Amino acid sequence: MIAYMKGEIADIAEDNLILEVNNIGYNIRISAGTAGLLPGIGQEVKIYTYTYVKEDAFWLYGFLTRDDLEIFRRLITVNGIGPKGGQAILSTMTADDLRFAILSGDAKAIAKAPGIGVKTAERVILDLRDKVSLEESFMSRGEGQKAVRVTGAETDTARNEAAEALTALGYSPSEALKAVKRAGVLEGMDTEEILKLALKHMNG
Repeated sequence: MIAYMKGEIADIAEDNLILEVNNIGYNIRISAGTAGLLPGIGQEVKIYTYTYVKEDAFWLYGFLTRDDLEIFRRLITVNGIGPKGGQAILSTMTADDLRFAILSGDAKAIAKAPGIGVKTAERVILDLRDKVSLEESFMSRGEGQKAVRVTGAETDTARNEAAEALTALGYSPSEALKAVKRAGVLEGMDTEEILKLALKHMNG
């Protein structure tokens, strides 16, 4: 319904933002993670929104990036994860962290969110594993930053092999995937080059 809103921050709470747009103050539900990244009161900000409508409720949920909004949309398709549960998960982990947890089957990381048990976290992994990808994570950047696209089947294979090698060295799958992403992989790199860069980030 409303794609995004741009206005002045009138007030910020842990789970709510009041955004003034054309002299109207909108209550927008936000995660604690989003609250911590917002500029101060009186500053202008652009918020991507999801409109949640029920018989007894009409809520706007707000996000600083399209990526956060998209992962939230996917989360709430999972049985047992409503908007409140989706915000709870995104309060404890970033969209990328959630992807890494889903791809590596790390239910414990997702279950750290308030009100999310291990069984619900496992359901998130089961339902969304085929709907997220590491490539998607490489494409995702914060607003205002350039998106770096890594293409080529050989590069994708090398990146995945580097992540597997890190796992074999004793790192968790989630840690391995994060390190590979942070390595700044370029098209044409082989597994050894990616692994060396990733290890620098592991040990940095």
